[in-house]
Amino acid sequence: MKPKLRNVLRRINEYFQIALGVLLASLGLKGFLLPNHFLDGGVTGMALLGHTIFDINPSLLLIILSVPFLLLGFFLLSRAMVIKSIFSILALAFVIQIESFPAFTDEKLLVAIFGGLLVGAGIGLTMRNGAVLDGSEILGLYVNERIGISVGKIILAFNVALFSLTALTVSLEVALYSILTYAIAAKVTDFVIEGFEDFIGVMIVSKQHEELQENLVNGLGVGLTTFRSGVGYGRNGATYGVDVLQTVVNRIDIRKLQRLVEQADPEAFIVEYKVNQVRGGVLRNYLHQRKPYLQVQQPEVPPLRAVRSFYSLF
Repeated sequence: MKPKLRNVLRRINEYFQIALGVLLASLGLKGFLLPNHFLDGGVTGMALLGHTIFDINPSLLLIILSVPFLLLGFFLLSRAMVIKSIFSILALAFVIQIESFPAFTDEKLLVAIFGGLLVGAGIGLTMRNGAVLDGSEILGLYVNERIGISVGKIILAFNVALFSLTALTVSLEVALYSILTYAIAAKVTDFVIEGFEDFIGVMIVSKQHEELQENLVNGLGVGLTTFRSGVGYGRNGATYGVDVLQTVVNRIDIRKLQRLVEQADPEAFIVEYKVNQVRGGVLRNYLHQRKPYLQVQQPEVPPLRAVRSFYSLF
């Protein structure tokens, strides 16, 4: 496939997914939150609050309140991301305006759960494809760049102020249910962006690296990356010629990996860390499902170019 055609198809797919995200978010807003006067967080929550208090068209409020954040995004984000965000926000405002179906339910707990689920899925899909439905993330990036406060703290402070205002002007009950809605939406957004599979990165430092490598590839079927450690410091002094093994496994397989490491070297130094996203490699099709383990000749690394490791091995 030609590169230009591939890029066109990729853009079409991105805008299709953004449109699907807009549809899901609009269903959550128009079918659950708006009829029951519940709020979400961020700029969308501000528009819903304005509609609840002043009975102003929420679509119009969403566009007006998003303009300052999009202007900030023009200086912080790429042009493509700003264009996609303008498209997503205008599309959301348009769909909310034309949708006219009745509320799905007036049960408050169901409204909070399913409204948050749909809005979170919609926001996640748009963000995964390079756009935003809510300008509070852009505000967080701007303040972080100017002051150094983390984006998460900025968004949290923004929403604390919003829900406090809701408690004062509407009711404490609505504010509490709105917090529940926001919490569900935030969690679902993370799931959609990062994926439902939970991956764990593992780094293993051991003198028994050759046996470990064979155990992991043959016993678990994972792909491995190895790099040479020139010097290690521990209670036994310097250690030379140790290969550090690095791999990524699904959380389901982490206990099996630990057992395989324990069989080869009970004193191995292991570091586990969360991995948000994985592309390429052999992770999704483990080696034993495709082909047997192939011995690969590793190039000799000159001692002077070796990487120094400061892990306490023994």
